[in-house]
Amino acid sequence: MTLPQEMCIAEYQTAVDAAVNAAKDAFPAWSAKSPLQRSQILHKLADLIEAHLEEFAQAESKDQGKTITAARSMEIPRAVYNFHFFASTILHHTTECAEMDHMGCTNFTTRTPVGVAGLISPWNLPLYLLTWKIAPAIATGNTVVAKPSEMTSVTAWMMCKLLEEAGVPPGVVNIVFGTGPRAGEAIVSHPDVPLISFTGSTLTAQRIRERSAPFCKKLSLELGGKNPAIIFDDANLDECIPTTVRSSFTNQGEVCLCTSRIFVQKNIYNEFLERFVENIRKWKVGVPSDPTVNMGAVISKEHLEKVKGYINLAQNEGAKILCGEGIDSLEIPDKNKMGYFLLPTVITEVKDSSRCMQEEIFGPVTCIVPFETEEEVIRRANDVKYGLAATVWSQDVGRVHRVAKKLHTGMVWTNCWLIRDLNLPFGGMKASGIGREGGKDSIEFFTEVKTITIKH
Repeated sequence: MTLPQEMCIAEYQTAVDAAVNAAKDAFPAWSAKSPLQRSQILHKLADLIEAHLEEFAQAESKDQGKTITAARSMEIPRAVYNFHFFASTILHHTTECAEMDHMGCTNFTTRTPVGVAGLISPWNLPLYLLTWKIAPAIATGNTVVAKPSEMTSVTAWMMCKLLEEAGVPPGVVNIVFGTGPRAGEAIVSHPDVPLISFTGSTLTAQRIRERSAPFCKKLSLELGGKNPAIIFDDANLDECIPTTVRSSFTNQGEVCLCTSRIFVQKNIYNEFLERFVENIRKWKVGVPSDPTVNMGAVISKEHLEKVKGYINLAQNEGAKILCGEGIDSLEIPDKNKMGYFLLPTVITEVKDSSRCMQEEIFGPVTCIVPFETEEEVIRRANDVKYGLAATVWSQDVGRVHRVAKKLHTGMVWTNCWLIRDLNLPFGGMKASGIGREGGKDSIEFFTEVKTITIKH
């Protein structure tokens, strides 16, 4: 039976209310545990996920469309590491102290958990990004109400089965399954959820800011990107090209950090294009369960049509499709023909003002354009509303430093991509988000700091 929309929304609100109440009830006892006690439980949960790694990998691949290789070698291991990392981090975090001898005072700070944390994670890296939020939240003594994407909820549900076995008390981690406009909005607007960590689209983040504003909630918003790669003529192309192919098309391009604008210095532009396309055509697109494929399927039929729409737009604007959609043939077994597969696609001869160069496509599509000078490419790379990440390829150390400092992005990789130390801040500028998360930054976000002054 189909329920009226109003009743459906009411049911979601009831479910969120129950989850928040359970989290509130569990908070006093959980926050009272020592960091060592919480650390031991997080380590146990990490070990349990690792023990079931193959089951999680299979489920993640089937649910999201990513290759089994990516799920098995990167995503589930990273989810395991997230819990181990924050289980260790909370044991080594220090607070500040300042002496004021002339006043006879000592000042120091303490950090306490905020309360019930609202966590909303996306569909592209489901367990990876959900645990990136849950781990620091509960490590610092908060309880949580989390909503994974309704499109990829299976591994979150599987993790729920392991929480009790790991020793996580009832009510500490509560998972609400549902859509953003219903379940997500109920969490964001709940008066007893003082903190929201969200990863997703810039448009949804605008709604979160509006709905949470009356409550002065703490917000961490990790949003979209239109990430540039800047390739100077002294770049080591033997390393640059395969890495840039990977940075453009990993996980079908469905990663906020993927490269979607490639600026190549003019005198190596033609060579780069030839070798880049040659490298791309070595990639195999196919059924995600095939361990030999490099790319699986995109998340949904609607998303496939959206990505294809950008490719059609580029053609209508006079741009050139160098390889991929409409150019190369896609060989998929007959039983999988209805899957949402798309070849890695390169667009050239595209204007900086095109939507293909300005908007986040979030699929296996990248645009390649030439540039001449350092000043010119910095200006063009910064000329978008996003500012998440960038890569710079050059063997000139001085130039690498100059360019990295002038790019309006939260992260810059030079002569590499996606090398992450979880101790360091993660986040973007401009429309790519608010706040930073990482070792120290996550602890600061998920706690409130208090300054105490003692007069001797």
